[in-house]
Parts: sequence; structure tokens; C-alpha cells
Amino acid sequence: MSGNIQGSVVSQETAALLREYASRYETADFINGDPSWFMHQVEPVADRVMLAFLASSLSYGSRAQFFPKIQYMLDSSHGRVEEWVRSGDFAADIPDDPSRCYYRLYTFCKVHQFLAALRQMLHDYGSLTGFVRQSAPDGRCITAVSALTSYFSSRGIEGIIPKNTQSSCKRVCMFMRWMVRSGSPVDLGVWEDLIDRRTLIMPMDTHVVQQSMRLGLLKSSSASMSAALRLTSAMSEVFPDDPLKGDFALFGYGVNNKLQ
Repeated sequence: MSGNIQGSVVSQETAALLREYASRYETADFINGDPSWFMHQVEPVADRVMLAFLASSLSYGSRAQFFPKIQYMLDSSHGRVEEWVRSGDFAADIPDDPSRCYYRLYTFCKVHQFLAALRQMLHDYGSLTGFVRQSAPDGRCITAVSALTSYFSSRGIEGIIPKNTQSSCKRVCMFMRWMVRSGSPVDLGVWEDLIDRRTLIMPMDTHVVQQSMRLGLLKSSSASMSAALRLTSAMSEVFPDDPLKGDFALFGYGVNNKLQ
């Protein structure tokens, strides 16, 4: 039987395709060349969480350009990333200098201020984990994402972290995927008891929108939070207990249709 089940956004054929791609691409090999690679280069959980947050925050544009910027943080901290931020040692490596470019629109000053705000979070909440635990007691991803955007926006940090949840907050949602999903060769699952993975939100950019429209999962080209939630709802039809398996499925779809 083909076609859509009544009330469903996803056809049975598309659902089968997405399940196939998710199974094929959610493997340990996925991390090679992906920003998630960095968090797998350190062992202590606190360092993994911190490096994941920094890596996700800088992950836009060309990977060939932003990977060295993340690597610089890893090298500067000698792998002790959380202590590098907590102690303020980052100031020696990323000084408060508005005249030097760190990456694209981010000056050294802007990144320094971002790290300083992050350091204040560690002081006030004990850790990034402590912040999420206190800020999202309902265990919902959107609550945690909103809290993170509000925290940095209230301290004048814009761009590195979105100022609110009107945009899709792709990088923050990607970070949440890394932290929450367990039993994955890619994602860490260290926050599986803090956030319900069924509430995770698809990390969505223009490329994901285009793929989703091609598959009939979305009807508009908006990369807003409301669109990300609609896409997540569609993925929940295919992966009810773990909608962000759909992130790997769309990656696989993109790989297999790149030349078509």
C-alpha cells in the first residue's frame, strides 16, 4: 500500500527511505569530518560537554575554515577545555582584541566575551550541565534552547549564540542532539536523564530545508524555529521514540542525491 496514512505528513515510501538512510549513516564513521569529531577527542565528561558546546557554536560556514578555529581551542587548552574556560586561562590565547579577526564576523574580542560569559555560567551554575538542569526542569529541549539563547543575549553576546528562538537555532539544537541521544556511535547521551530525546529539535539550515521540501516533509523554505518544529514532528512519525534519527537520514539523503 502506498501514499500517506490519514493525518500523516510522511508517505510510507519516504518513511522507509528515511529509516534506511538513518541505519546506514548513523555509524562511527560519521564523525570523520563532522564537528562532532572534536568532542570525541577528550575523555572527561565535563571536557566533552564544553568542547561540544564550543565546537557547535563555531560550526558555520566552511568546515575547512572553522575546524582550525575549534582545533585552536582544543590545543590551547591542552585538552582540559572546561578548566581553560573556568580558570580564565582562555584570555591568554584569545585576548580581548577587537582589531583581530578570529573567524569571519567574530573578532578575538567577541569570542573572548563569549568565553567570559560562559565562565560566568560555570561560576553561577557549576557547569553547563548544572545550567541546563536548573533552566529546563520540564525536560524539554525547547526550554533548554530558549534558556541558552536568553543567557547569552542578556550578556550582549549575539551571533555566536542566537539571540532568541525565532530562528531555527541550528547549532544549539545540534549541540542538544549530541548531549541527549544515547546508544549512538556519534552522540554522547550525557544528558539523557535531563532532556527527553523525544523533544529534541531537528538542526535546520537552508540545506536541510531544501532536502525536506524535496521529500515533501516541508512546504515552505523558511528556516525558522516553527519550521524546525514542523520538520521534527514529521520525523516523529518515522522515528516516534527518537525523532533526531532523522538528522542522519537527511544527511544520507543529501549524500545520495548530491548529483541528481
